[in-house]
Amino acid sequence: MSAVMPAVMTHRQRIIGFVLCIATILLAVLDTNIVSAATVPIVSDLDPAHGVDKIPWLIAAYQLAATAALPLYGKLCDVIGAKKVFIGAVATFLAGSALCGMAGSMGWLIAARALQGIGGGGLMSVTMVVLRELKGPEEKDGGKGGSVGGIIAGAGMALGPWLGGVLADHADWRWIFYVNLPIGLAVLAAAVRVLRLPAHSTRRTIDFLGAGLAAAFSTMLLLVTQWGGKNHAWSSPLIVGLSTATVAAFALFVRRQATAAEPVLPLGLFRIREIRYGFAIQGLVGAAMMGSMVYVMIYLQVVRGIAASSAGLYLIPMAIGMTAVGLLSDRLATAGWSQKTFVVSGTVCASAALALLATLSTDTSLWTVRAALLLMGVGFGQLIGQLIQLVQDTAPAEQLGVATTGVRFFQTLGGALGAALFGTVLSRVYAARGPGGTTSTIGGLTGHAHRQALDAFVSSTSVVFWSATAVMILAAVLATRLPAGIRRKPEAEAETAEAAEVKATAFTTAPPLPR
Repeated sequence: MSAVMPAVMTHRQRIIGFVLCIATILLAVLDTNIVSAATVPIVSDLDPAHGVDKIPWLIAAYQLAATAALPLYGKLCDVIGAKKVFIGAVATFLAGSALCGMAGSMGWLIAARALQGIGGGGLMSVTMVVLRELKGPEEKDGGKGGSVGGIIAGAGMALGPWLGGVLADHADWRWIFYVNLPIGLAVLAAAVRVLRLPAHSTRRTIDFLGAGLAAAFSTMLLLVTQWGGKNHAWSSPLIVGLSTATVAAFALFVRRQATAAEPVLPLGLFRIREIRYGFAIQGLVGAAMMGSMVYVMIYLQVVRGIAASSAGLYLIPMAIGMTAVGLLSDRLATAGWSQKTFVVSGTVCASAALALLATLSTDTSLWTVRAALLLMGVGFGQLIGQLIQLVQDTAPAEQLGVATTGVRFFQTLGGALGAALFGTVLSRVYAARGPGGTTSTIGGLTGHAHRQALDAFVSSTSVVFWSATAVMILAAVLATRLPAGIRRKPEAEAETAEAAEVKATAFTTAPPLPR
């Protein structure tokens, strides 16, 4: 176990650090979906002849890289401290953003997007560790939700596609990436100057082999879920081979975690009830959220004929719901809402919203869609922040980093599996009920065949939403298994009397900000 030296930060420095974290989370959320609104001008500029075929890689490169880096980020936070890892993640993200903006070909852009994703994975996950360590001693045990994630995720979800479209239409697609630079450089400079987080004085090894196996397993899983049933048949040699390699890499990863001296995802965390259920619920939430987001947009465009740019505006009610819950969470916590109450309420609200979406028809009022997305935002807004805090509150202090990034890791893998599952359900139900062909041919049909195709597509999306509802109901059942009062583990609270005295005086005797 490493010795951790207490941080010495003034209240003003902690506020500045909090603002920096908000900025980095917003950058990460924006960059997960901002590119989707500018794929057409990007392809037209870099590779008009063959660029369309490379769009899936352009979008997937960021997610693949971000997910693969998550386990290592968590371990690095626990070994060398969150500040150094945070600065490294921001710097990597900025380097990737600059290279994306300067890209002269689709291959260059995809590679730069992957580098940006490596940094982006840290912006979202490591920032949550920094937020935790920025809290004063009186706040860490306070029980307030502090759903910053819900607020920023909601804002970013609404702004991302809109901002990407505006920059692509009225400026240049390269500004989608260049806009990160001034904000990121300001964050980087302020973080170096202001952040004073707990320092780790004892050297510990890093399980790079385990991190590599985690990266290989997660990357291959994401490729299987993105290619299977779309680019390649599930029974094709490529998908079967990738699936086999995924299982083998996962088995080797688990074995490594059981034997490594310093595993990147310690199996002992799963013996803690709150963390075990927290990871599982987050994975199910990721699956259901992916299904709802993707297929609501598809429904609006295919069935209701709404343009892609306008369809993105329907996410605003969802963003409002997430933001409102984030703003109200502390008051609700003060009124007696426990973390379990938030998680149960969030899963129930999300289940109800998905069930409402399952009732959509070809002529359902679009206000019903907006209402369902608002309710979904209320549900997901409670879950995003509370599940992270639940895990952080119960994780051993020396494993705070791996526990925090583990939440994000399971959410991403759950989302990938959910996308594959729901995509397969949609394709098979439509094939059984439609007039023939695939969903991509609906736009070319006319007359009775077109009407039949739309009815079949709506009934297929209903099955998808009912499936997502079942996933969220399972998450709600698991939420009821959480203990009513979250207890912190003794090892997370252990400290000497001398360390406690230093920590108690750190916030009153800290030196002023350097000038």
